[in-house]
Amino acid sequence: MIQCNELAYADLSFRCTEGVYRKLPMINVGVLGATGAVGQRFVQLLAEHPWFQLTALTASDRSAGKRYGEVVNWRLDVPFPENVADIRVRSTDTKSLKDVDLVFSALPAEVAGDMESECARAGLAVCSNASSHRMDPLVPLVIPEVNPDHLGLIDAQRDAGSDGFIVTNPNCSTIVMCLSLAPIQKFAFSDLRVATMQAISGAGFQGVPAMGIYDNVIPYIGSEEEKMETESLKILGTLDGGNVRSAPFSVSASCHRVAVMDGHTMAIWVDIVEPLARIKKAFQTYKPPIKDLPTQPPKSVQYLEDPDRPQPRLDRNRGNGMTVSVGRLREGVRYIAMGHNTIRGAAGASVLNAELIHTRKYL
Repeated sequence: MIQCNELAYADLSFRCTEGVYRKLPMINVGVLGATGAVGQRFVQLLAEHPWFQLTALTASDRSAGKRYGEVVNWRLDVPFPENVADIRVRSTDTKSLKDVDLVFSALPAEVAGDMESECARAGLAVCSNASSHRMDPLVPLVIPEVNPDHLGLIDAQRDAGSDGFIVTNPNCSTIVMCLSLAPIQKFAFSDLRVATMQAISGAGFQGVPAMGIYDNVIPYIGSEEEKMETESLKILGTLDGGNVRSAPFSVSASCHRVAVMDGHTMAIWVDIVEPLARIKKAFQTYKPPIKDLPTQPPKSVQYLEDPDRPQPRLDRNRGNGMTVSVGRLREGVRYIAMGHNTIRGAAGASVLNAELIHTRKYL
């Protein structure tokens, strides 16, 4: 992976200390639901992107027509990108998106389904963080390092008559788990169990009352376990023509909310009949099947030797929040995985999907 320290926008390339990313045409993009928690993260990641020109931000009708800098209540732990402050917020409808080629959806699931379908029918590419279309048979549910070939379902959508298409990224906890499995995916296993300790930011700004989470662990997150148990089988399944055959093993999840701001931690048990030394080596030497994407970290999966790692506070920002850290590997096979839930587990995942889509000339 080329390490970058300078953006050269004039020639539409990512200039790096060791070379230059491939030159690609700039694509006009928008963010649906740009003022919410995930929407803000999309804006942060796209504000100075070398391949995507952020031109459209949508929100509720009461914000439409106003400057983004006036209506957004910036809550991220990074400075507000001033170059987007004067963008006029638009209504969330296809009429306001005629000057863009691709939209990133940070919409709530209850409204995302219809809007994303309308965008696809209007000829737009949609990279969605919402759950609405994740399990649709013709919609790819993609983690680029795990199942990039599933983007072939874009062709199936077009064959079915859609001018545009929808690509989704998984639930935040599912991404961390499935990406942690990428180095050992080549080993056959029959059962997968996971217990999560999920950050409060995963519930959004207003999601968990302070009096509910202080000095507490909440042993239930609505529909989270079902998402992990179903989405992972699609992601780790096999593309067969215009369909995905689910992975041939079972997944059992138990999900919990803990008093951590960012970073989902999880204990994972995988039934693999391989010497532990081979498993460890697979983690240590893992190289993903994709490369040279601007949002891709130097290491998608980082194996940590210290017995008390990974920890959210110390490790969630590895790879600019795009690296999943793995440690405490033990016989069983048992290990701990941790990743940044609003970057790798949400907006960053969609942006990485879009970069892969762009390199494969679907835009």
